[in-house]
Amino acid sequence: MDQYKFPCEPVANEQSVVKGPQYRFTIIDDNVLRYEWAEDGVFEDRASTFAINRKLSKPEFRVRDNGDNELSIITPSLHLTYDKKRFSLSGLGATFTAKITLWGAEWRYGEEPGNANLGGTARTLDDVDGRCDMGAGILSKDGYAVLDDSDSMLFDGSGFVTPRRPGDRIDGYLFCYGYDYQGAMQSFYAISGRQPVVPRWCLGNWWSRYHAYDQDEYLALMDKFRANDIPMSVAVVDMDWHWVKEDHVPHTGWTGYTWNTNLFRDPAGFAHDLHERGLKMTLNDHPHAGIARHEEVYTEVAKVLGHDTTHGDPIQFDPTSPEFMHAFFNVVHRRLEDQGCDFWWIDWQQGSHSRTPGFDPLWLLNHFQFLDTKRTHGDDSYPIIFSRYGGPGSHRYPVGFSGDTIATWASLQFQPEFTATSSNIGYGWWSHDIGGHLPGYRDDECTARWVQFGAFSPILRLHSSLSRWMSKEPWLYRNDCMNAMKAAMQQRHRFIPYIFSCNATSSSGALPLVRPLYWEYPRNPEAYRYPNQYFFGPSLLVAPVVTPRDESTNLAKTKVWLPPLRHVDIFTGTVYDGDREIDLYRSLDFIPVLAPEGSIIPTERSTVPSNSCDNPTCFKVLVVVGRDGAFELREDVRDDSPELTGPSIAAGNGDKHNNTTLRTIPIRFDQAAGRLTTVSAGRDWVIRFLAPAIETSAIQVRINGDLVSPAPKTIENNQGMMAIDLKIPAVQDPMSEIIVDVGPNPQLAVLDHTPVLGRLVNDFQTDFGNKDRIWDIIESKQPTAAKVSRLLSLGTDEIFYGPVAELLLADSRT
Repeated sequence: MDQYKFPCEPVANEQSVVKGPQYRFTIIDDNVLRYEWAEDGVFEDRASTFAINRKLSKPEFRVRDNGDNELSIITPSLHLTYDKKRFSLSGLGATFTAKITLWGAEWRYGEEPGNANLGGTARTLDDVDGRCDMGAGILSKDGYAVLDDSDSMLFDGSGFVTPRRPGDRIDGYLFCYGYDYQGAMQSFYAISGRQPVVPRWCLGNWWSRYHAYDQDEYLALMDKFRANDIPMSVAVVDMDWHWVKEDHVPHTGWTGYTWNTNLFRDPAGFAHDLHERGLKMTLNDHPHAGIARHEEVYTEVAKVLGHDTTHGDPIQFDPTSPEFMHAFFNVVHRRLEDQGCDFWWIDWQQGSHSRTPGFDPLWLLNHFQFLDTKRTHGDDSYPIIFSRYGGPGSHRYPVGFSGDTIATWASLQFQPEFTATSSNIGYGWWSHDIGGHLPGYRDDECTARWVQFGAFSPILRLHSSLSRWMSKEPWLYRNDCMNAMKAAMQQRHRFIPYIFSCNATSSSGALPLVRPLYWEYPRNPEAYRYPNQYFFGPSLLVAPVVTPRDESTNLAKTKVWLPPLRHVDIFTGTVYDGDREIDLYRSLDFIPVLAPEGSIIPTERSTVPSNSCDNPTCFKVLVVVGRDGAFELREDVRDDSPELTGPSIAAGNGDKHNNTTLRTIPIRFDQAAGRLTTVSAGRDWVIRFLAPAIETSAIQVRINGDLVSPAPKTIENNQGMMAIDLKIPAVQDPMSEIIVDVGPNPQLAVLDHTPVLGRLVNDFQTDFGNKDRIWDIIESKQPTAAKVSRLLSLGTDEIFYGPVAELLLADSRT
């Protein structure tokens, strides 16, 4: 199993170690201290499933040792005291320097944790209808947290795993960080490894359904998505791709490795046809039943393993056996990969126990399948698997499958919080059953809102059970819901330049794509009160709509907290003051997606993006003025579309990064000068300034110093969107400098919301007198405060005055 070795540095810096006969402390960095107890005095230096890197630079610390029964370790973050006995509540503890509370913070070994921990994630959402326990993560409002690593598996250094030594042993990590949550997560990733970069194609839309498709039906469905201008990038084929219920199958059929030729007459041709359509293919694998006698690979695997086939006994699935795992990957899976399977859906539901105590079969499958995929695709590939969460360290094996979601509003209401909170244990790549898998009830609006959330979540994968009533083709839903689903799926592909750039950057920094508000604003109490609201990359704030619309207004209410700085809704163009809580009302067309001043958001310009998710030939870059801004647009040169292929583009300014050649395209905005700069990269560009107070006549565009005439175009829509588009044509040299000057110190515009308010009130399903009273207030010349006071005094329902008050109070400059 030497081929499954992976880079790690598990042995700590000797200068960072303080130890005695049965105890050892390792000050790993400024935020983390490892504490170990070993009754036999033998400590653990092998990598664990959580900790693969302990060799970091020696941090600052002091030791006081009285020689008998008191040891103190003092760092800038903590003061640890220890009685040199087996760890106990009274014998091992620490106080912290962070001033989070008036009474300070203290940790005692073995102390039951309180409710201050901000949560982690769960192994699965199977059968969860609403909330579930998300366990503990690294972040806590107490400013410290503990991770117990005593029972995890170890890596033996030769490519396989090994159990821990027997005996009385304790192995834990104390994270202490105060309000520096991002520093804590940087330490977590430094010890446990970074999130790998995922391939660009997996960031598009996935189709998945538990249904016995045949080859022609599946391809026809993909063609129908294309005909409806809905892009797809991944074709998931659930378990019916193999023999399941036929008489010759000797078990229940969940496990299988032989194509059902009644459904797929030409498996390799099917895969080829999907690839020709720009789609990758994954096959569902339930490996628990092993290799049965009816499988095409049975004899070959038996020969490799020396298995007696006389009686046709099955070859038992045994992830604790290196020999079995070698045959499993190199015979069973490799045969199917050669036929076109691009990656595996490991649908493991059989618990956490195996033949070797402490060996979690899910962990073994995730770890070795990920490494095997990387090995077979090349060291510079972006391997992925699709599997459930196995515990701390699982972030190294994306993408996560969160399980069989129930189709209810309660399930949708929990998923944004669940996704964001998972970042507290470093897990950033959840793929949910968007729309629900298990029957709950049919609610077209709920499904549409779920897809809108999916468009701004790590992975958008439509899924459902085999029920004929649950399939997620948008055209099966009511017209307004269909349009919302279709628009969200198109938006997802258009945002891939932004998402992939965040993904490629995450390999060098501790920023999952989706993050809770308190990662950026740990000192603001409001950041903890809105768990369903989250940052989506560095430039977007998302608040999914998770409740139904009101029938009288066709609007749904979402209560949000806007951090400091003005924000612009990228769909409606509304400008909002920051640092406040506010109710936002949205029709089925949009969910609130807001960008603060200084945001730069690169997207693909095409209104109907392709399936393949190739690097686009034209960018549309959203810019919010008001502050300096910067964004590093990243691309893998191997994702260049055929239109971009050529020496100048392929070379670009690529550099080796995390074993992959990336191209970096810097985009900068200087607020004082009112100047945006970038390089051509051989593309057409559209620069869209959102809600700017800019005179179009003052705009100048230069390419390599030469003045060009982009003919600025003012964009408006019925939501009140006001923007200025500049179209800049491609030039041959990809390194040509583009400079856009819009005038010094530009600001966001003060918008007149009267036309939008007129359309809102017109649509209200209420008596005409109520409409007249509301409209009289809107048209009055009174100050905003007086208007809002009059609205509140009307005695009308909140659903009528709330949307009006939102726009009247959006921008205090109005």
